[in-house]
Amino acid sequence: MDTDLTAITIEEANLPVIDLGGLRTGVAEDKAEVARALGEAARTSGFFYITNHGVPQAIIDGVAAASRAFHEQPRSYKMKYWSGFTTHHRGYVPFEENGSSFPRQINFNEAWDMSFEAPADHPDYLAGWRMTGPNIWPDLPGWREDVSAYYDAIFTLGLELLDALALELGVDPEALTRHITNPTSQLRLLRYLENDMDATKDLVGIAAHSDFECFTILLQGGPGLQVMNAEDVWIEAPPIPGCFIVNIGDIFETWSGGQFKSTQHRVNNIGRERYSFPLFFGLDYHAVVEPLEKFRTPETIAKYPPLKAGEHLMRMSVNAFRYMADAREKGALTLDYDVPEENPFKREAKPAAE
Repeated sequence: MDTDLTAITIEEANLPVIDLGGLRTGVAEDKAEVARALGEAARTSGFFYITNHGVPQAIIDGVAAASRAFHEQPRSYKMKYWSGFTTHHRGYVPFEENGSSFPRQINFNEAWDMSFEAPADHPDYLAGWRMTGPNIWPDLPGWREDVSAYYDAIFTLGLELLDALALELGVDPEALTRHITNPTSQLRLLRYLENDMDATKDLVGIAAHSDFECFTILLQGGPGLQVMNAEDVWIEAPPIPGCFIVNIGDIFETWSGGQFKSTQHRVNNIGRERYSFPLFFGLDYHAVVEPLEKFRTPETIAKYPPLKAGEHLMRMSVNAFRYMADAREKGALTLDYDVPEENPFKREAKPAAE
């Protein structure tokens, strides 16, 4: 992956940087120390960098080259793989599809979206409009192999993080992993578009949001990401060479009864091309998410009513992708649950200090 001149060093980071090496020594104390650090970060900012993550650089370089190879194709080629041609959101997402308020609000990015490979006879896929099913692939040499290798490596890393966070919470990992058989774990190959528009609240890279799944593992190729920190103030989160950045999502906030923080973040429109690669580590579509037994109190039960992981993802996706909003308005997409105007996990940032 290209080295970005605006990347920072570990010493310059204003978010925690956690070395995952202790998860692989076979020493229980080492694993517990890493889990403790992950838990502390999850309870405060909800965002942290991870180093010594175990993903080979060749796999990272492979997905970066694949993303560039696709996004540099003519639009006529990319539109052959438009996600709107599928019933389970796979393929190319042009920039005008990002957000149901286009063109009043513009997210200056385009993406290739894929997810966990589920068979074509999976009942959720056969039911239509579910975030489960087989992937599609562009006819570029070696593309599927390079992207699949990255997906598999990051998904495996996600399972490792899930295990460590379960340890930190003092719960049986099986209580979490039993919900992961055909998960809605989506990988996006994002390209932020070069443009000469000013950065405003309506002209953004990606608008402020929390993520809907357990957590996100992000490889970013340039600046622009901003994170709401522990004091609910926006701060920069630029790339650190050799690191991924991880953020807690809505599911883990719910599981932990609010101990872990699903953090707001956004990408400013910096006007220059930028690539990034988030994997949203999710659960099976029909997994019911509520506070885990040890975190169940009258207060947490009231604050975090049960939700289905896939329905929460779909509720937010209908708002996030214009073609889904259009299909719902025309009756081509019917849902048996309400779609809120915004994510109920959303928090407002405090004004920055003068």
